[in-house]
Amino acid sequence: MNEIVETWEIHNRINLYLLNSIEEAHLSSVSLSKGRTVAEHFAHIHNVRLMWLKSGMPELLDSVEKIDKENITKDLLINQLNQSGVAITKMIEKAVNEGKLKGFKPHPTAFLGYIISHESHHRGQIVLCLKQSGHPIDKKIAFGLWEWGTR
Repeated sequence: MNEIVETWEIHNRINLYLLNSIEEAHLSSVSLSKGRTVAEHFAHIHNVRLMWLKSGMPELLDSVEKIDKENITKDLLINQLNQSGVAITKMIEKAVNEGKLKGFKPHPTAFLGYIISHESHHRGQIVLCLKQSGHPIDKKIAFGLWEWGTR
């Protein structure tokens, strides 16, 4: 497997690792400065993936659906993040093989850096929302977010 694709897949598993550790009741947690709920951050991550799929490989959009703010459940998030993760894998594989990603410059490796940076920013926001609302993640989970060699 290509190392770029494998890096994306590890990152996606880290997102799901965090999501799986959060109690459903805590998906409505928000930070002290308000803004998105934990669930809305995860939905945003997924929906931005769809935006990139639309420009880079629209034929993959059939396997995923946009997540609306209303009625977000943990199962829905897990299912859709899994599906969009697979679709992004396919898009990255194609982009690496072709040396370019339609709609993104300069190249596929930069796209990987961009999307991981974007999603990691929101992962940090999620952890902050949980902490500030009195539901901090377990220390084992916090350290596990950095265990890329075992995820």
